[in-house]
Amino acid sequence: MKAVAYTHCHPADHPDAFDDVVLEDPPEPKGHELLVEVRAVGVNPVDTRLRAKADPAGEKRVLGYDAAGIVRARGPEAAFFHVGDEVFYAGVVNRPGSNAQLQLVDERIVGHKPKSLSFAQAAAMPLTSITAWEALFDRLRIPRGGTPSGDAVLITGGAGGVGSIAVQLARRLTGLKVITTASRPETRAWCEQMGAHHVLDHSQDLGPQIKALGLRLPYIFSVTQTEKHWNALADALAPQGGICVIDEMRGVDAQRIRPKAAFLAFEAMFARALNHTPDMVAQHHLLEEVAHMIDAGALRHTMTRNLGPLNAASLAEAHQLVEGGRMIGKVVLERIPA
Repeated sequence: MKAVAYTHCHPADHPDAFDDVVLEDPPEPKGHELLVEVRAVGVNPVDTRLRAKADPAGEKRVLGYDAAGIVRARGPEAAFFHVGDEVFYAGVVNRPGSNAQLQLVDERIVGHKPKSLSFAQAAAMPLTSITAWEALFDRLRIPRGGTPSGDAVLITGGAGGVGSIAVQLARRLTGLKVITTASRPETRAWCEQMGAHHVLDHSQDLGPQIKALGLRLPYIFSVTQTEKHWNALADALAPQGGICVIDEMRGVDAQRIRPKAAFLAFEAMFARALNHTPDMVAQHHLLEEVAHMIDAGALRHTMTRNLGPLNAASLAEAHQLVEGGRMIGKVVLERIPA
């Protein structure tokens, strides 16, 4: 099969950042595995971090942790899908990725592709949807439903991939006021389109801005720049509330929230699949619900850039866009030509 791989850690603009390669096809699926013909992939910060720091020492490593495609074969224990089904999923970091024509993936972390989306649009959704959903409802334990109240959830970086989904989920599935952050006119506008009630400027001190809203803040999902904003977030958090983090937070004073009997949680969307947890299938059910919400018009896809067919050059361009820190939504690539 054709694939796009990297062999050494190079900057994304290096001429040898990626290579177009031919690899052996994956083996026949076993257990709960599906063999998927990949039709489109999304690019996330995890892709760029691994390319920059996880050196394969000359071996051909295939990245890619967002995909949409068609089931071509299934293992003997697979029960959720049939050959020919259209699916979307985020894979797992300890297995070959989706930047290839074919990929093996466990069905327990796969969902049926939303019928209303193209493969490219669907490929923008899995990793960010899982991350946002787990952060809000599994880590922060925000109650679903409920009537509007004076309580709020703050989601930093609302124009990024994860923030775009988290804002939508919080607005659609909870009774909380949804606060997010952005710093440019175009990102503020995007956050408002996603459903945010209030958009703060994260290029400035968040503390006074949060205080001026006069809302109780029991839930904070820190998607980006946690180190920069930690003190303001910790001070704004309501007693017995919680902060969920997905980015780096070296050097912060976690004791700052201790007097409030508050909790700190970490979201790691690969944890279930990496550890084969008993509730690993929760990600299948989660993606099924996300697909239903999309098809019902309750969620919108977040693809904003489609760079066309996947190859070494287009993947390098996608990595540069993600690393540039100014992406709105998600960048995707179509399948590798036969």
